[in-house]
Amino acid sequence: QLHLVEPGGGLVQTGDSLRLPCTATGRTIDTNLMGWFRQAPGKERESVAAIDWRDTTTSLDSVTGRITISKDNLKSTLYLQINSLNPAETAVYYCAVGPKWAPAALGTNFFGAWGQGTQVTVSS
Repeated sequence: QLHLVEPGGGLVQTGDSLRLPCTATGRTIDTNLMGWFRQAPGKERESVAAIDWRDTTTSLDSVTGRITISKDNLKSTLYLQINSLNPAETAVYYCAVGPKWAPAALGTNFFGAWGQGTQVTVSS
C-alpha cells in the first residue's frame, strides 16, 4: 500500500528558502503524476506545483520563478524548493500522487493518495 511521508517543514523567516521532501513507500511512483499542495488557515487547499513521468512541470502563477518541483525516482522522493518565502505562504503543505502517465496539471481532483501534511510557518 502506498504511503507518503513528509518530514520537512518548520519555522522560517521572510525571505528564507525551504526544501520539502516527500518519500513514497509501498510502491514506485516514477510513472505517476505527483503534486504539492498547501492549505492556509481558513482557506481551501490549493495546488502549488505538479510534475509528471516525463519531468514536465507546472506551477501556480504566484509561485512561478520561486519554486522548483523535482523528483528522484531511485529514492521515490518528491521535492519542493521554495525561495523568498513570505508570511502569506504559512500553511500546511501536502504531497500527493495522481494517476500513472497523466500529464502535469494543477488541481486536487487528479490526486488520490495524500501525505499527512507538514506545517510551514513564515515569520515576518
